[in-house]
Amino acid sequence: MEVKIGVQYAARELVLESAQTPAEVEQLVTEAMAKESVLTLTDEKGRKVIVPTAKLAYVEIAESSNRPFGFTTR
Repeated sequence: MEVKIGVQYAARELVLESAQTPAEVEQLVTEAMAKESVLTLTDEKGRKVIVPTAKLAYVEIAESSNRPFGFTTR
């Protein structure tokens, strides 16, 4: 699943692929915002992304899309 995080005053969004379900990510975001602490997510390769909730602009949760690669005909 793909998670995009918008951070205030940052030109680019953070994008990570996570093995967690959309419900799990939503719960982590909601809990972090309620505590006004930090949002910590782990991607598929085990890397952690830590963002202070005070700087969150948005969090977009979407299913990963299978993008075609190579030569395709349409």
